[in-house]
Amino acid sequence: MEIKKVYLQNFRNYENESANFKSGLNILEGKNAQGKTNLLEAIFLCVIGKSPRTKKEKDLIKMDKNLARVTVEFTKLSGNKKIELFLFSNQNKSIKINGVPIKKIGELMGELNAIYFSPNDIKLVKESPDERRRFMDIDLCQFNKTYFYTLNKYNKILEQRNKLLKSGNLANIKDTIAIWNEQLSEHACYIIQKRLELIEQLKVEAMAQHNYLTDNAEKMEISYTGFKIDNKAELKAQLISAYEQSLEKDLNLGFTTVGPHRDDFKIVVNGIDVRSFGSQGQQRTCALSLKLAELEIFKQNLNEYPVLLLDDVLSELDVNRRTKLLSVINNYQTIITCTEYESDIKGNVLKVNNGRISY
Repeated sequence: MEIKKVYLQNFRNYENESANFKSGLNILEGKNAQGKTNLLEAIFLCVIGKSPRTKKEKDLIKMDKNLARVTVEFTKLSGNKKIELFLFSNQNKSIKINGVPIKKIGELMGELNAIYFSPNDIKLVKESPDERRRFMDIDLCQFNKTYFYTLNKYNKILEQRNKLLKSGNLANIKDTIAIWNEQLSEHACYIIQKRLELIEQLKVEAMAQHNYLTDNAEKMEISYTGFKIDNKAELKAQLISAYEQSLEKDLNLGFTTVGPHRDDFKIVVNGIDVRSFGSQGQQRTCALSLKLAELEIFKQNLNEYPVLLLDDVLSELDVNRRTKLLSVINNYQTIITCTEYESDIKGNVLKVNNGRISY
């Protein structure tokens, strides 16, 4: 999979601008606050339909404008594709794939596949389980549209169960809670099983990348923390039992305290929990290992590599790991940002200056 061209209209600090990309390494060079990250953001917006930087889509529209547009032209095994995404100041966004409007965001999943990594992604390792669940869900939604729809259904049912718990109507809760438990567990089984499959792949690929980045000096291990049963019938029975046992606690708190929305995965290096006790360097290397592992996992699941989007990553690495990273990413189409281009890095250079792109 390769991106050929990106066109931006009134997106962030871009007015009308296009960028052409080549196979291999593409370098976005420019000083800070010129629009390099905005361009990567626009691309990833066309991957999952959401910005990796903000929940306020109106912030993506250039000041004093009512419409923004992002167009990404790319090629994949199934042929040439084009995604057009329109943002409006007074209505919901709209998306077209090859000129045909889509009705649901799920139709976008898996069309353009990309991995986005920035210095902020150290949060993946050091902060709350929300970050790691989001990491798993973004990958799985790109692999599998069924996962996307199942996750959405699960979240809607979860919202209804939580609303029931907060109602305080004990008679109604006792009469209907079993129905919500049954529906929630059905969708939870699929989510957990797919996450467990992903974790098994991550165990292998992330360890391999970590060994490479650290010259085998450190051993990285990953384990899922939550329900770990592969058999659906057994898993469903365990989930329903857990919902029943936690009911009193759920009533007191007003929300559901067990299920895949509470699960996590643990990262250990040389026997130490990296989230709690790892150095910042170890946390950053683990985050990078996870991102590089995704490349191979995408290939295994989709039979082609995604596009790799790296935002200001080189400045955060020491010389040895920087060299190793550059060696790895030459094997994929990569779009990377930097403040100053160094001639020892070979690639297609695009200069970004105040929302303008030159070559």
